[in-house]
Amino acid sequence: MTRQWFRLDTAGLIFPAVRSRDWANAFRVSMTLTEDIDPDILQAAVDDLKPRFPSLYVRLKTGVFWHYLEDCGTSPAVREDYAYPLTFMGIREVSRCCLRVLYYRNRIAVEYYHVLTDGTGGSIYLQTLAARYLERRFGITIPPTGQVLDFRAAPSEEELEDSFHRHTGLRASSRREADAFRLTGTKTRDGFRYLITGILPADKLLAAAHEHHCSVTVFLAAVMAEAVMGIQDERCPRRSQKPVKITIPINMRRLYNSRTLRNFVLTLNLGVDPRNGDYSLYDLCQAIRHQLAAEATPQAMAGRIAANVLPQKNPAIRLAPLFIKNAVMGMVYASTGEKKGCLNVSNLGRVTLPESMQPYAERMEFIVGVQKSYPNNCAVLTLGNRTYINMIRSIRETELERRFFSRLVELGIPVEIESNDDGRSD
Repeated sequence: MTRQWFRLDTAGLIFPAVRSRDWANAFRVSMTLTEDIDPDILQAAVDDLKPRFPSLYVRLKTGVFWHYLEDCGTSPAVREDYAYPLTFMGIREVSRCCLRVLYYRNRIAVEYYHVLTDGTGGSIYLQTLAARYLERRFGITIPPTGQVLDFRAAPSEEELEDSFHRHTGLRASSRREADAFRLTGTKTRDGFRYLITGILPADKLLAAAHEHHCSVTVFLAAVMAEAVMGIQDERCPRRSQKPVKITIPINMRRLYNSRTLRNFVLTLNLGVDPRNGDYSLYDLCQAIRHQLAAEATPQAMAGRIAANVLPQKNPAIRLAPLFIKNAVMGMVYASTGEKKGCLNVSNLGRVTLPESMQPYAERMEFIVGVQKSYPNNCAVLTLGNRTYINMIRSIRETELERRFFSRLVELGIPVEIESNDDGRSD
């Protein structure tokens, strides 16, 4: 099946409207192999996957009424990784291709402008690319199991659909909720992004979560909320504090049994109001766990989907020129978007590679870029018995990372720390 262009999916519509000269919503998924990358073979693997992933090999175009995605014509050229993760994707770059394929020593990294897909879709592509690369490099056969797709198969309509439209409710949920505490700091020069990676034993992390009667995602969100609450305590008295809420992306594929490779994630802002009293870590775990259980249901999320889908069907909005749509979406994003959470804790969960692929893969990582108006973000991925927690920031201060990882150590979870901070002065 050949498609020359795609409408932006419901989640992707917002990103071109709110991008700025120094910010574009992007994320990275990477895999570190046991041997150095051969760039020529990697390029051949990228070329092989183009017919299988037509919705990723595209560029952003501007129409009269909507932005849309158009086939790039050629595959993106493989490049050696440089500078720091998630360097700014300018409009010139995304107008050529919204996808980057990078390599450094034995690591393959793919960076995505968020109009293309979400973390799950990005992980599926990266795993399939790495599998095809290994087949070409070592002459092995890797069966299409798990999130490794058969690159020879034709993409299905379901993989290319905007699943938000299929699963929308009839009534939109309200977007109203209290604004959250905002983290601030000293901005870095030249848009530099600091990255601190914490590497944890997955079994010990899981055991700690079970001790607090919650999932790993809820546990990490609670530890993060506790760290943010400590920062707020130092900055302002309790009576003038704001709610502390961690933004957790929900993979809607699990709720609706969707196979789409495009965006199908909605976020929930979960947390507590410190003005109501003191919270232990266990209290935070239970508060976030119960909020997540109540909100992350097909029925509740259908209303949230409707809040995004139904406006697209309004005749007045459909016929409005793009510059008016952009202005409206920008105002909605400013008033109801990032102001409601402190930062993301985005957990892709445990990745299980095909057995024939496992001896060649050392690690996988997930990095979500900072948001437009807040300077910290956190992304999590587990491979084997190692969980990789990547905390990225656009400010110099390391207080949040220090509090978060120190607390995990206090709870009996050893943490190995890596950083791209080489002592540069901002």
